[in-house]
Amino acid sequence: MKKVVLTLILLVLLFGIYWMFLKKSAPDAPQSITQNAIKIGAHSASFNYSIDTLVNAYLELKNNFVDNDSVKAKVTAAKVATLSDSVKLDELKKDTSGIYATALSLVGNIKSNAQSVPTESTITAMRKDFQNVTENLFPLLKMIHYEGNTLYLQNCPMAFGEGNDANWISNSPQIINPYLGRKDPTMVHCGETKDSIVSK
Repeated sequence: MKKVVLTLILLVLLFGIYWMFLKKSAPDAPQSITQNAIKIGAHSASFNYSIDTLVNAYLELKNNFVDNDSVKAKVTAAKVATLSDSVKLDELKKDTSGIYATALSLVGNIKSNAQSVPTESTITAMRKDFQNVTENLFPLLKMIHYEGNTLYLQNCPMAFGEGNDANWISNSPQIINPYLGRKDPTMVHCGETKDSIVSK
């Protein structure tokens, strides 16, 4: 009987030693495996060129509104719409987090709002379309980790009257308001910077 008890105690001790030292030294298995989205890294030169070209046309459109030039704004808006078709989105397909589909939607909205500018009869209506272009372009640039020059998201608190604000994108920290324009020199610098995309 003593032999059986001693054997059991010995087995329990050996099992305890195994559990404490050998089993604990093995790394714990993860509870669940989650797949992270592929991070968008450096883009191709052709992708960056297509985005830069679109941004430059947008900035030209912004300057047309600063100058209160509705004729040039209509021409430039048509250029923005055309260039939106040339954005090289295909390389975003490798990302598993849905960036491609979202980018496609944003570019489609940029195009349709830019196409609307030349059809408007007043510069105020044109500026509302420009506002909608901005509200799609800036999120696109943030989402794809824009690799060009530093850009600023700026805001006019009274773009369409008291309490009706609107944003625009600028390549300068200086406020030059495209909604109020140079017609009123006291108001052209009205606004503030809300966000930025800093050049890496």
